[in-house]
Amino acid sequence: MRKPELAAAIAAQADLSKDKAGQVLNAILEEISSSVARGEDVTLIGFGSFTVRERAARTGKNPQTGQTLEIPASRTVAFKPGKALKDSIN
Repeated sequence: MRKPELAAAIAAQADLSKDKAGQVLNAILEEISSSVARGEDVTLIGFGSFTVRERAARTGKNPQTGQTLEIPASRTVAFKPGKALKDSIN
């Protein structure tokens, strides 16, 4: 399912226009993105949690040449599904 399809499904369930549902979806995604960018965790009970994880610097290897290289430390976003989401797919 892509974003327009998700907005259409939200519109049908919430009795909204597709444009309004798209605006709501964009607002939700923007708020999640900005909260995670600030380093805050976002927890949606029953759905899951978005958290920021730190990756330490490490040594990697170029698979084509075999040359070693330093991979710098970075931050990434992790998603941990909630119990209700896990149960819905099993």
